[in-house]
Amino acid sequence: MTLSKLSLRNARRQARDYLVYFVTIVMAAALVYAFNGLVFSQEIRTLSSMMESLPIAIAFSSLVVICIIGWLVQYTTTFMLAKRSRELGTYILIGLESRQVARLFFLENLAVGGVALALGTLLGNLFFQALRAITLALFGAPYTFSFAFSLSAILLTLFYFALMYLFALFKSRKRIRTMKICDLIYFDRKNEGEVIQKSRLRRRIFVVSIVCGVIGTLLLLLRNLLFGIVGACFIIFFLFGFFLSFSSGVPAYFDKRPGKKYKGHTLLIFRSLSAKLATMGVVMATIALLFTATLISEGTGLLFHTMFQSRTEQTTCFDLFIGSTGRDDTRFDDYLTYIDANIPVRDFREYHIYQGENLQVTNYVENHADYWKLFDCDTLMKASDYTALRAMLGYPAVSLGPDEYVVHCMPYLESVMRGYTEALTVGGEPLLPGGVYTETFTQSLWDGNGRGFVLVVPDAVAEARPVNHSIYAAMTDAPVPAADYRALSDIRDARDETIDGYDTLFSKAAVEAENASSYAIIVFPLFYLALVLTMVSATILTIQQLSETSRYHRQFELLHKLGMERREMKQALYRQFAIYYTMPAIPPLFISIPFILALGSALDPGDLAGPAQLFQIAGITLGIFFFIYFVYILTAYVSMKRNVLPE
Repeated sequence: MTLSKLSLRNARRQARDYLVYFVTIVMAAALVYAFNGLVFSQEIRTLSSMMESLPIAIAFSSLVVICIIGWLVQYTTTFMLAKRSRELGTYILIGLESRQVARLFFLENLAVGGVALALGTLLGNLFFQALRAITLALFGAPYTFSFAFSLSAILLTLFYFALMYLFALFKSRKRIRTMKICDLIYFDRKNEGEVIQKSRLRRRIFVVSIVCGVIGTLLLLLRNLLFGIVGACFIIFFLFGFFLSFSSGVPAYFDKRPGKKYKGHTLLIFRSLSAKLATMGVVMATIALLFTATLISEGTGLLFHTMFQSRTEQTTCFDLFIGSTGRDDTRFDDYLTYIDANIPVRDFREYHIYQGENLQVTNYVENHADYWKLFDCDTLMKASDYTALRAMLGYPAVSLGPDEYVVHCMPYLESVMRGYTEALTVGGEPLLPGGVYTETFTQSLWDGNGRGFVLVVPDAVAEARPVNHSIYAAMTDAPVPAADYRALSDIRDARDETIDGYDTLFSKAAVEAENASSYAIIVFPLFYLALVLTMVSATILTIQQLSETSRYHRQFELLHKLGMERREMKQALYRQFAIYYTMPAIPPLFISIPFILALGSALDPGDLAGPAQLFQIAGITLGIFFFIYFVYILTAYVSMKRNVLPE
């Protein structure tokens, strides 16, 4: 058999034996190609001027992703070299030269990587079409399927993977060529050296790490930046200290408690885990950190997704919105001249927001909700303007009695406003509460329809008060084109230099385009990074577990001969799997969930509907992570159970 045929045979066997690794590399290549496709897509870049920043964001994310995938390739290549060291040493014993064996190992891994890259590129085109469809949908642009490859994206993906594989394989090739035969044959017996050599020191560090983990978690729950940084440092020490000392700490615990040690399958489970963690403590701690980064990336991505969606809806519900603090009666004339000539308007309203007598309602809201006060008084709106605006927006009509007022507020203030039952006194006229409404109503701006809320009062009551600012709101026959929005922006900039005050200008189309661009630049890379981190970390855990198949098989065969039933062996294997995969996943929860909650609390009031939505985001984050993680766990468990449990 020639060297090339032997390489191909070994490559097929490697892809089969390390199927989880092969599939992960295929998926990683697909994701890298898909995001590279976005970088080189002229169609995507022309959607908005802000999309010019998309290649920079994706390039930075890809750099991190390539480092993570490179670590997986390097780790797995070294791992496979250790597991096949006897086979490779045997080749040398039967007459092959070291350089030939090194080339054999190099070629078979290169073949596996090449096939994975080819399949990943094909799958990546489908992923790219999905990303392209999502991006076009964000901008409201039409999508048509087109299965066409980007040569630039292919070349960049090829460059990334060549860099990773050649670095890892050349390192392994050099190691094979320089190792003695005896060292190569017994290379599989070389484990990760224990960083902490003395057993007593390991036991002490085990206890200290647990204490640091508890302290770090409590500090993170305080939601203070300084305490959070200190708490994160404690958690990192806990991760490495715990996993590096587990092999001594747990046995020492059970040695002092023989009743628990010999209860059920405890001895079997923890002896196996202790032996495993003694050889991969640093790896387990690193994976725990990667899981932490995964959860933070996913949670941050979901927070930004919610924030951009909320701001798209809340910034302006009108197709065209102009606010002005100017006091002259011609404040909107320059805009109207351009609008009448260039933009078809279906309906419009020009109106005022008035100043209340005091901060009666504002003070109440400040004391009962997360609220930023912008005005020195409550803001009022005439009932006639409110009725006309609701009709323009297609909202149900609202009736207002002569001695009533209604509150229109952002959704996150609804429960607070419904709890306010006090009469409102304006100009000596007492007004009773008439209801609370929460439809989108442009209430997140400095000069919108109030800041967070507005009080709708009878016309005569409002007209007796000073004007705070004026607004022109319009609904158009079609979204305002970007060119027209730029022209109106030029008019605003010219006015701001000459008037006493300032103007605010928004079009719904421009706001949607800006938030869609921000979504693509921030949310896409975060989910890209989180997905790759999850797959890489779970793959390393699964490879390590499946590599012990033969040892577990011998162990359970012996236990079967000693009388253990298959049901008991299955239960022991299940518990061992559960503990093994849970250990690196639990500590990240204590870091990431407080971080996500603290970050969500730092968003502007109104970006989230309330605390319930923040906890919902945390729950979705965990759901996405554990779903992907569970796929790897289930794959490993089914394979292990089939191969190690005796019939």
